[in-house]
Amino acid sequence: MQAATFVRANALPTFTQTLRAVESVLLRGGQRTARRNAWTAVLEDRRRAKDRVEAEHVLEATLTRSS
Repeated sequence: MQAATFVRANALPTFTQTLRAVESVLLRGGQRTARRNAWTAVLEDRRRAKDRVEAEHVLEATLTRSS
């Protein structure tokens, strides 16, 4: 009789999961929170800059039409 072979179906972690695991080992909780807060601020600044550019385009279009 042959022995049954078992196949493990372990999913490989994603890059983000791996990065967070390394981060949790290397950084203390406060540093991790500070880094995430900084990244959130960067994303918010980018959103505001995009909104500002869109508002400038609308203003320019409005001024061009009224001239």
